[in-house]
This record gives sequence, structure tokens and C-alpha cells, in this order.
Amino acid sequence: MSPVLSVEGISKSFGGVHAVRDVSFAVAPGEMLAMIGPNGAGKSTTFNMAGGQLCPDRGRVLLGGRDVTGIAPRAVWRLGVGRTFQITATFASMTVAENVQMALLSHAGRAYDAFGAARGFARDRAVALLGQVGLAEQAARSCGELAYGDLKRLELAMALANEPRLLLMDEPTAGMAPRERIALMALTAAIARERSLAVLFTEHDMDVVFAHADRLVVLDRGALIAEGRPAEVRADPKVRAVYLGGGAMSGGH
Repeated sequence: MSPVLSVEGISKSFGGVHAVRDVSFAVAPGEMLAMIGPNGAGKSTTFNMAGGQLCPDRGRVLLGGRDVTGIAPRAVWRLGVGRTFQITATFASMTVAENVQMALLSHAGRAYDAFGAARGFARDRAVALLGQVGLAEQAARSCGELAYGDLKRLELAMALANEPRLLLMDEPTAGMAPRERIALMALTAAIARERSLAVLFTEHDMDVVFAHADRLVVLDRGALIAEGRPAEVRADPKVRAVYLGGGAMSGGH
């Protein structure tokens, strides 16, 4: 099966500092790939090059076999890439359903009149998407009233409104309670399998990573030091050394 995302030998420097060096990996349809590493490992830079926020100095990024290296994030999004952020990006003054309707309007190429049109646009589709993330009963509530965990679910519904083939999730469980973290990623994994959706996510919570990732890539000091299934990565001596003798690999945050 051809990969949805292929990252081939990407590198990036900032002012002489090598943030990422010759990193390659791929994500298949329906796969949950976690990118982990200590602070300063180059995860954010790699993640942002994959999503178009940064252009690599060398190497290339392929989406479904198409070279998308250096094209704008908006153009990447149009090619079927959804993204969620460490800090939720929602409209607090609108209802839960209207937030999803805004995303559906944007997907339909009508973002120019989004605020005026959101209330009446594709409401049934919006509620169906909310149902997929367990928020259908909250559709009429103000977004500003939602608990933080529900905001994360709403953001996932908004990303799915783009009908993506690739979902990029930057620290998706940041700020959530442990039980909510597991529930959100279990939901994401189920949707990924159902839709054959490729998911690349960064995450600090090792319990979440090892419970829900199909494969992991591990970065350290800008280089890829390990790649494989959770059990393989957990046992890798280089990875255990990076994580202070393995304490963080057996659980914790």
C-alpha cells in the first residue's frame, strides 16, 4: 500500500544550528505514527516541514506521491491534510455546530462569507461529524461553555470536515486529564482505521504513545535514531539512553 505521506531526507538549519538532519519516514493509510523525542529533538521543526509551515533546506515531502515541498499550508490543506494544534483553535462565540459548519464552508471554498453563512450551511453534516466524536448532543451549546476535553474533540471534528487523507496532530492531548487523553486518542485511532486516514502526531505522554501508535519515529538532536513498532522502540538501547535509562518509556509523561 502506497504511503500517504513520505518525508525524504529533510534537513533544516536556523542561524547555523542544525535543527533537523536528513530525516526520512512514511505514514500509510489507516496508520497512527507517533513522533517522539526529548525537548530540542527537532520534532516541531520536522512536523512543521511535513505540514508546509516550514520549507526544508534539503530533502522533500510527498503527499500521495506528489511533491509538496515548500508549498503554502493552505495549499497543503486543500490537498487533503487536516491539522489540530496544541492550543485549540475554535470560535468561542459560536455554537459547537457552527464551528464545524465554518470548517465545512472553508472546505467548500466559501470561507469569504463564512461568518454570515455558517448558521445555515450543511448543519446535518456538521451534526454527523459531531456524532463521530461524541458531541452531537452539544451541537447547540456555545463553544465557550465546553470543557477542555470536549474542545479537543470539537477540534478533531473540524479537522475531519476537510475530509483529509492525512491528519497532523501537534501535542493533541496537551492540558487534558489522563483519562481524557486515552479516550481522545482511542477515538482518533478508531476513526483512522474506519477512514483509512493516515495520522502523524507528536506527544509527550508515553502512555498515550504506546497505547495507540502503530509505529514510532524517535528523534534526538535533529536526527532520527529509531523507528519501528512500540515494542521494538521501547527495547531500543539508543532510545532508552535518550529517555534517561528508560524510565520515561515505561509510562509517565
